[in-house]
Amino acid sequence: MSQTMTREQLPPLPAQPAGVAWPTRDWPTGELPGNIDKARFARLMDHAFAATPPDDLGETFGVVIVKNGRLVHEQYAADHGPDVTCPSWSKAKSITHALAGILVGDGKLDIHAAADVPEWQGAGDPRGAITLDLLLRMSSGLSFREDYVPEHPSDVIEMLWGAGKDDVAHFAASFPLEHEPGSYWSYASGTTNIVSRCLARAAGAHGADFEAFMRARLFEPLGMRSPEPKFDAAGTFIGSSFCFCTPRDFARFGLLYLRDGVWEGKRLLPEGWADYARRPTWQQADAENPYGAHWWLGIAGAGSFSANGYEGQYTVCVPELDMVVVRNGKTPLAQKENPKRWIAEVVDCFRGA
Repeated sequence: MSQTMTREQLPPLPAQPAGVAWPTRDWPTGELPGNIDKARFARLMDHAFAATPPDDLGETFGVVIVKNGRLVHEQYAADHGPDVTCPSWSKAKSITHALAGILVGDGKLDIHAAADVPEWQGAGDPRGAITLDLLLRMSSGLSFREDYVPEHPSDVIEMLWGAGKDDVAHFAASFPLEHEPGSYWSYASGTTNIVSRCLARAAGAHGADFEAFMRARLFEPLGMRSPEPKFDAAGTFIGSSFCFCTPRDFARFGLLYLRDGVWEGKRLLPEGWADYARRPTWQQADAENPYGAHWWLGIAGAGSFSANGYEGQYTVCVPELDMVVVRNGKTPLAQKENPKRWIAEVVDCFRGA
């Protein structure tokens, strides 16, 4: 039941401008465009970085803005800076998507085949019909409660810090179906950890070997030197939640997708993989926000797509403006929608520039 969108309907992804160096070593810098709404932009930054964190946003650790391939603005809280790593939380899901793309490009993975999940291989198990595509689109139909309030029943808390923490993929894969695969959209961190183990099995690498794969095939080509991915005791990358990076490195990752998976003239992700990430998934009417494949859609206007994380972590790609915006911080759960609005306002300052 996945909704499809043709390549022609997606806003085009911009190429790296001629004469602008790739940020593999250092970020090329530039000035804010002269005709942006600078007064509004300054108010938004002053609000986010006020000495007393504002109630609507909480703490903002760092903001990085890339325009036309150049770093045009970065700002940090007093106890942070360009070399301080920040939590990814669920931004790691989009990193997991990139790793899946690399293995698809290697011919080791078919996202439309039944997912390689040992727990689902029993005769007549209806979960055996779940494909990697359905997992990447959060449409597996598995029963899994994504709730971060400790006093509420929460499968994600139990997975990350309770009974499931030593083998997050097995914990998540053990849930029964609640809906027919493909018939219901439900955001679930357990889903990504199932994907992560599928990737390790396809790569033939777990634990330290899989981390070496991540670094050699994704982080090092981009010049991402800060990533700290976390693994469980079973050797599975906890791709749902844990890959600490600096804001600049999160921006490098966003730029890879904004550049259609190409870096320094070399294709790192298969052709069309970034489009797959931003092609809308079918969702029921009460779904939280538009979703693609392990990327969220539309928070900074039509055509934008983003890696979103708990407590206000965002890497937002805006093709129409050739722009990447990274915000890392700690926003109270009750105010979780406010950083999205703040980012949308920041991006809006650049429209018409």
